[in-house]
Amino acid sequence: MDVINEVHVSEPGLVVVDVAAADDRTAFTFQEALASLWTSTAVERTTHVPGQPGVRVRCHLDTRRPAPN
Repeated sequence: MDVINEVHVSEPGLVVVDVAAADDRTAFTFQEALASLWTSTAVERTTHVPGQPGVRVRCHLDTRRPAPN
């Protein structure tokens, strides 16, 4: 995964979440659950490191504001 940029956590309430999951469906389901609670970046794809199990996804949350309805 890329290095976390300082701007992503520059204020209280900003969070970077790295998720490791068995498959794409599980990773996206978890990301959608987070997005239902807080404002979140959209995630369109997972990454897979050859030789390592599962997939990974990163999302950025703003816990200061609830998710838009």
